[in-house]
Amino acid sequence: MKPSPAQPFMMAQLDELTGIDCPCGEARRAFCVPDNQTASVHLTDIHLDARAHYHKRTTEIYIVLEGVGEIELNGHRYPLKPFTAVMIRPGCTHRAIGQLRIINVAIPAFDPADEWID
Repeated sequence: MKPSPAQPFMMAQLDELTGIDCPCGEARRAFCVPDNQTASVHLTDIHLDARAHYHKRTTEIYIVLEGVGEIELNGHRYPLKPFTAVMIRPGCTHRAIGQLRIINVAIPAFDPADEWID
């Protein structure tokens, strides 16, 4: 739902959005519209073959909903379990490891041009 002067908010049913392939697995992205630069929210299913990547401008907050695994941040691994939250700042190479379901909050809103893989 797009904001308007009469309705200054947006809502999304994340589990009903179409999944899109991403370096992490499959993401259902809400609020990725041209007139929103504030933030986007993604329901992401992490796949076992998730690829390490980074962003030059975007901060991401991962919140684990389901599964147990690890997150690799600049080459170091840390444990993940439900309700673990991780803030990943621009320039930090990262990937989640394991079969996980997460919420990813991207600030500013996700921009596919800001996804970098070495």
